[in-house]
This record gives sequence, C-alpha cells and structure tokens, in this order.
Amino acid sequence: MMVPAALLLLGALTAVLAPRLLARAEWPDREPVVALWVWQCVVGAVLLCFALSMVLSAAAAWLAVRGRLFAAAPHGVVDAYALGPTGGPWAVGTALALAGGGLWTGARLTREVLRARTRRRARGAELLVRAPLLPGEDPAGARLVVLEGTRPDAWWLPGAAPQLVVTTAALGRLKGSQLDAVLAHEQGHAEARHDWLLHCSRALAGGFPQVPVFAAFEAEMHRLVELAADDVASRRYGRLTIALALVGLNEDRGVFGPYPSPQPHVSERVRRLLSAAPRLSAGRRLRLTALATLVPAVPLVVALMPGLSALT
Repeated sequence: MMVPAALLLLGALTAVLAPRLLARAEWPDREPVVALWVWQCVVGAVLLCFALSMVLSAAAAWLAVRGRLFAAAPHGVVDAYALGPTGGPWAVGTALALAGGGLWTGARLTREVLRARTRRRARGAELLVRAPLLPGEDPAGARLVVLEGTRPDAWWLPGAAPQLVVTTAALGRLKGSQLDAVLAHEQGHAEARHDWLLHCSRALAGGFPQVPVFAAFEAEMHRLVELAADDVASRRYGRLTIALALVGLNEDRGVFGPYPSPQPHVSERVRRLLSAAPRLSAGRRLRLTALATLVPAVPLVVALMPGLSALT
C-alpha cells in the first residue's frame, strides 16, 4: 500500500507547491502560451496522481479489481506492490473517496459545458434577432457580426463556427488598424479554443474550491488566455496598436482609474504591451516546454517503478 500513499502525497504536494512556485516566476507574462502549457501539465499531473492512487487502492481493496489490473503481469509484479490479501478499510475508503472525486469532477465539467452551451445558444439567438442572416448567407460559416450599440465592445462566441461580434460604437472608437488588432485578438481565442481551458478550470475550481492548484488554475487561465491573444494581435499589428485598442474599448469603464476595478487585468495588459518586455530565447522556451511535459510522467514512474523493478 506504499505506492497509493506515495501517489496521494505527491499529488497533494504538487497541488500546494506548484501554484506558489509559478506565482514567483516572472517569465509567464513574457511567454503566456508556454505558461498555459505548464499549468495544464501541472494540473494533469495532480489528477493523474489521484487517478493512479485510486486504481491501486481499488486493486488492494478488491481481488476482482486486482485480477483485472494485473491479469497479464507475472506473479512477481503483483508481489512487488505489496498489496496483501486485502487492503483493509484504508484502501477501500481511499478508493471510494477518489472515485467519488472523479465522478464529481466529471459532473462539474458536464454541468459547465452544458451551461456554456445554453449561454452560447441564447446569445446566438439574440444575435440572429439583432443581426439576421443575409439572403444566401451560410449560417454555419464563420462570420463577423456588427451590432448597433452605444458601448464600444468586441467579443467572440465559441463553438464549431466561432462568431466575432463588434458594436458600432467600437467601430467609431477604434482608429486605423486598431479594429483589425481587436479582431485578431478574438480570432486568437477562437483558433486556440481557449473556451475549453476556461470550462475545465471553472469545473475544477468550482468542484474543489479548497484545492490551491485548482483555484490558481482558474485565475491564471482567465489571465493567460488574454495575454496569449494579445500576443497574437501584437505580432500582426504591433503592441502599441492593440494597447490603444484596449484603452479605446475600456476607457469609459473605469478600469484605468485610481479605484479598484472589476477588470484589473485590462490595465495590466496595457502596461505589459507598452513595456514591451523581450521574449524568452527559443532554447529556454523549449526547455520549459520539455520540463513541463515531463511533470505528468513523474506519477507514472512512481506507479510503475515497483513492477518494472520486479521484471528486472
């Protein structure tokens, strides 16, 4: 029973320490795409730790599960895990608790996806009322929708055919290539399917609000996807252009004033664009990506090590 306990401990340590280490790092703002990948690998490693611990605990608790799990393994491999004749109440309780957590996570993710689909359909229906399709226009095709409105705004509706929406006030406020930069920003969201990252982070944070890594994962996903989309736009139209577009869209919302704002990330994004901090070198980006990719491999090594040692 040492391996399931070690996996639980590894998952708990990762869930507590990883957010603190990433919060101290200065590079995520310079490389948001790499940071998104690192966060996904960290969260994936935590979930993998708990999933593997659940499977091995179930194998220790019930002989039927053990027989299926180690059906093709030599007898020495089973002995290497020291599961014993029965794992006792500790193994049963751990397996059931982790299985319940997995079911709860799946239920929260399903709920989040269904809610997002309902919201998307409602907004899509509203768009069709306010901006009906033109004769001969394909309703399944990607389209830019211009809405009459006094408030400058632009957003995207995710889905199989993402829609970019911009108000007439935004058309009047944005000058030159600023509108193109905003549209490139929104297209960056659509092409990278950032909506799925947001769904997963909200489901985990909502289902387990006391787990530090999941709460930090949700907060960072909302911030990093915006930085990543800003970089997509800035590479095409320049940092100053997208920064001025952000100011133009948000200057009437009080986000740049001396008082706390409901959208503090907007002013941070503008400062980041204007500071023009250099990107990391290609070699360092590659090392960070490779190191993050290895993080989910750690629980796999812990889980497989006794069996591999028995075979050798």
